[in-house]
Amino acid sequence: MISLEPCTFSGTVEVPASKSQTIRAFLIAAAAKGRSTIRHPLISSDTLSAISAVKALGAHVSFSEDGRTAYVESEGFSADDGTVIDAGNSGTTTYLLLPMAASIPRSITITGDDQLRRRPVRPLVEAIRMLGAEAKDCDGLPPATIRGPLKGGHASIECRTSQYLSGLLLASPLAEGRTVIDCPLLYEKPYVSLTLGWLDRQGIHYTISDDYMHAEVEGGQEYRPFDESIDGDFSSASFFFAAAAVSGTKVTVEGLDRNDPQGDKAILGILEKMGCRVEWNGRSVAVTGPERLHGGEFDLNAIPDTLPILSIAAAAAEGDTRLTNVPQARIKETDRISCMRENLEILGVEADEEPDGLVIHGRGRINGGCVRGFGDHRIIMALAIASGAAENAIVIDDEKAAAVTFPTFFELAESIRRER
Repeated sequence: MISLEPCTFSGTVEVPASKSQTIRAFLIAAAAKGRSTIRHPLISSDTLSAISAVKALGAHVSFSEDGRTAYVESEGFSADDGTVIDAGNSGTTTYLLLPMAASIPRSITITGDDQLRRRPVRPLVEAIRMLGAEAKDCDGLPPATIRGPLKGGHASIECRTSQYLSGLLLASPLAEGRTVIDCPLLYEKPYVSLTLGWLDRQGIHYTISDDYMHAEVEGGQEYRPFDESIDGDFSSASFFFAAAAVSGTKVTVEGLDRNDPQGDKAILGILEKMGCRVEWNGRSVAVTGPERLHGGEFDLNAIPDTLPILSIAAAAAEGDTRLTNVPQARIKETDRISCMRENLEILGVEADEEPDGLVIHGRGRINGGCVRGFGDHRIIMALAIASGAAENAIVIDDEKAAAVTFPTFFELAESIRRER
């Protein structure tokens, strides 16, 4: 439990590296033959789950003395028959690794904690079968067991999370033959760009349509060892962008690449529409909140992870805000639409739940109160930022899950917390 008094946020922080990029780096390094170097990786519960997974698949992982560089030595994926991999709470590790591990002619089971075992895998399992490997799940949920090899062929899959497509794209070069993937439904498209960036740097041969809904990948390819640095995480930075917005102050976030394809940088444009000023200076960006935030209507399909923090920004704004077209927010670590609606009401903010989003009736202030983190890192961090617009203390029942992606969140937040 943590109690946060009303405050403002003002100052400069440097956010940790991207979780999405870090996990992709470790998986590709483990699939390659040789020694890869990963500079400035994120070390958090989710990425430690990815590291544990690649060790189970035969890779050796070590770190420099200062812990800021990881070395992965591998001869490609290998595992004993019957290997069980615990992905913890990491949906990214699970969804990317399932099809990649299906390239191995061994039985491998991927499972995780209670939350992860409630996250759907059936569409991905069916796609893996279409591509010639054996795969089964537990009533559509983890644990899921696969046995390769992937033979290639044609798979059609509805991707309510883009991680399904990213996993198949990463796995397809390891298949025996050519793979064709059709996605009649695809959410979160910017995250596919992250995966394509890795394929491009690896020299993988593929074609993909402009809308990412049709892809063709040649089989029989190999990943190569690499030396790459991981940039800062816009998903983590979004909480500090919003801290400036709800406080009406200036917060500068360092360590970000303006040209990085991470989708969550789109939150900057949304905050501008709500009245903030955004200024880039090299690898840092400053957000200055207005005297009064105002609401608006925002499509979050490409950036579902921003729903919790934008719910807080909307609560601190004046007028109605609609966060729309984000039904996949219901199948993250929690049903984030329902959980945020419940917390907003505790904080004295009226909110209406819709099938694919929230309508938040902002009053320009937040009362405070005893709220629930639901064991969801993004909800916990969003609620902590609400203290920047609260009239009374905000008490979060359990803050520990923030370490899933951002172990230093509360330390950094405290560094720019100012008494009101």
